Amino acid sequence: MLGVIRRRVASGFRSTLSVEKPHNAVRSASKSRIPDGEVIVLHSQGFAPVRSFSHLVSTRGLVGVRPLREISFTLQNEVPCQKFFRPYSSESGDLVEAVVPQMGESITDGTLATFLKNPGDRVEVDEPIAQIETDKVTIDVNSPEAGVIQKFLAKEGDTVEPGTKIAIISKSGEGPEGVDHVAPSEKIEEKAPPPKVEEKKPEPKVESAPAVEKPKAASPPPPKRSATEPQLPPKDRERRVPMTRLRKRVATRLKDSQNTFAMLTTFNEVDMTNLMKLRSEYKDAFVEKHGVKLGLMSGFVKAAISGLQNQPIINAVIDGDDIIYRDYTDISIAVGTPKGLVVPVIRGADKMNFAEIEKEINSLAKKANAGTLSIDEMAGGTFTISNGGVYGSLLSTPIINPPQSAILGMHSIVSRPMDVGGEILPRPMMYIALTYDHRLIDGREAVFFLRRIKDVVEDPRRLLLDI
Repeated sequence: MLGVIRRRVASGFRSTLSVEKPHNAVRSASKSRIPDGEVIVLHSQGFAPVRSFSHLVSTRGLVGVRPLREISFTLQNEVPCQKFFRPYSSESGDLVEAVVPQMGESITDGTLATFLKNPGDRVEVDEPIAQIETDKVTIDVNSPEAGVIQKFLAKEGDTVEPGTKIAIISKSGEGPEGVDHVAPSEKIEEKAPPPKVEEKKPEPKVESAPAVEKPKAASPPPPKRSATEPQLPPKDRERRVPMTRLRKRVATRLKDSQNTFAMLTTFNEVDMTNLMKLRSEYKDAFVEKHGVKLGLMSGFVKAAISGLQNQPIINAVIDGDDIIYRDYTDISIAVGTPKGLVVPVIRGADKMNFAEIEKEINSLAKKANAGTLSIDEMAGGTFTISNGGVYGSLLSTPIINPPQSAILGMHSIVSRPMDVGGEILPRPMMYIALTYDHRLIDGREAVFFLRRIKDVVEDPRRLLLDI
């Protein structure tokens, strides 16, 4: 018996099936146009014992299915039907598509930066096959199944959105025909056949009078450059490289910061003797107990927290005509990476001790350099610390990280002669800078904030005694 089962699928309604007569089965399936939302399944043995199977749905043609899961249905006249099974096969059920994942609430698209695999390569489940570069982070596109990459559906440099299909993967391991393991960005140069050489017939010689050579006119001298005309370097010594999305985002945010805030910077200098002595004396015991090195950043983070608690306006932000005071402290740490500047956040830093801060800084720095920071790890932040001293910066004026209201800049430590108790002694000194939004913060609060940092760093015992 040959029949056709038509299943009509509609959102919110019960799925129904209708069975046509055997002699109309093939005719209706081949000649009539199948509307969207209908699934056609051919069977030839009627209803048989229960069989598990699954199908690959095609809304515009016949459906191929293969054994995987079980389904049940009822006829249109509400007569219950038995579950049946039947050996099925499909040529298209083997293929799966890799799509761009969700990138975060504030990110709508990204740039397909690079493919990590080539057509014909073997991939495992959840193995990265491509990288999407967004305004903030780099996101991996993972393979949904183990198999072999058939082909790519997008090119490097394309702008893609969540859900965009970028690759087709064969689960059975069959590679595409003629795969030569060349990335889509590379061009394959086909060898052209050698040109045919036509045999020239000998032409009859014609005697002619000897030509009289005319004297060549002297070529005009090259024009002399005027003294005011600049001599530009040749273009072949220049390289034009498109900006990454991260670099574009950083440039936009910094320029917006300059256009929005009334920025002013105040400076002070800090004697690092006591903090460096504290680290030198306890570094071995600190590593032994906590498993992380004691650095200078944790001392400045604790000093900044103390300053924010003494001057709450530094931790506040303007919102329209209102001022929002925040009773929590999330410290952003500026990290320079080969791809650009990122600012991960230490959340609840005011509740952490030195060891917890050092561990969090190390973890975030490793993720930043590896390009594995998530959106949540960079969102928010109430105050930023930028340490240009690791690169040798002596003095700078940092730019505020919107929508925050201030940023602290640290610089290199330089031994300078200082007056210590009436004596001139060499001291390890550091310049610190605070750039703040003058619309919200007055110079008085900014200076008091820097003085508090100076006091805590020069005498860390103040943190213990809370004075």
